[in-house]
Amino acid sequence: MSERKYYMSGHTAQGLKSFSESNLQDIENVFTLNHPSTSLKTEIFKQIISDFDDTCDIETIKSIHGNEFIDGVIIRDKSLAVISEQLSKSEDISEVDLKNNTDLDELEEQFAKQQSLTNAAYEDFVTGLKVHDDLEEIYINEMDFTKADEVTAGFIGKLVTSTSKSGGEGYIYHRLFGTNTKDGVVNVVSELIESVSKTYFIKGRAGTGKSTFMKKIANACTDQGFDVEMYHCSFDSNSIDMVLVRELDFCIFDSTDPHEFFPERENDEIIDLYEELVTPGTDEKYATEIDKLNNEYKSYMKKGIEHLKEAGFYQSQLEEKFKSVDEADVNEVIDYIFNQIK
Repeated sequence: MSERKYYMSGHTAQGLKSFSESNLQDIENVFTLNHPSTSLKTEIFKQIISDFDDTCDIETIKSIHGNEFIDGVIIRDKSLAVISEQLSKSEDISEVDLKNNTDLDELEEQFAKQQSLTNAAYEDFVTGLKVHDDLEEIYINEMDFTKADEVTAGFIGKLVTSTSKSGGEGYIYHRLFGTNTKDGVVNVVSELIESVSKTYFIKGRAGTGKSTFMKKIANACTDQGFDVEMYHCSFDSNSIDMVLVRELDFCIFDSTDPHEFFPERENDEIIDLYEELVTPGTDEKYATEIDKLNNEYKSYMKKGIEHLKEAGFYQSQLEEKFKSVDEADVNEVIDYIFNQIK
């Protein structure tokens, strides 16, 4: 059976952004694990994955806290989702409180420092986004929007409208393929690309219409009845970085820094929207201003990541207090969840 990995939440310029509602749609049995230790919750998620990985397709929710952690697991065949409490605050979800008699008072200082540093990272991302908006403006002013519409319509005509699916409108799952963490900027792009046979690598510059192009592709697919996985930008969650349609066996994604990839399979293609849509010589004409804005934007992103790394230090201190995970406790929680399944 297959395992799909993605992020359901991310550290963005809009703060901690979660797309749990989209991914939990129609799941009958949803549980949140409430405990300060991400390590403890990760062990429970791993055990659930182990129990089902031979018989069911698994969706593993990657963690914003670091590569060594997991934030949840979804098993659609069983209509079951178990996630960390930070991903959803819905009152309709069953909470499993793991704290028991844990004394959280002594951890308040670490919680406060961790949150303060995380908030500082968000402030850096907000400032970086404002700089990035100025960078986008340069290219927007040099865009041929009529041609952009023509290119988009041509692509949709080639890819989507020749095929349709009965049964009404398709569904959009909103996700992220990466985020900013204490480990730096991380992603699972390679795994997602490998899951389909055709990938379109979108090249371009800030403001050259990559996100708008992909949104229109996604809407065309859902209009034809196909379900879509829409991956939002981990920097600006209002922007789109990837559209993946498994029923049409393709994905299209923003293949620029900080997630720049190039085709390695014969069937894959590059679509360069800068070359297609922007006035030739724009890079050269505004080279000084572009270089200045790029460096300024990247400096704020770097500051934000450094703050997340510092916050990760306090997370590590907290994890040390719960480093001894009792297997019996893990199994007790899992048994409780399984007994509650409708």
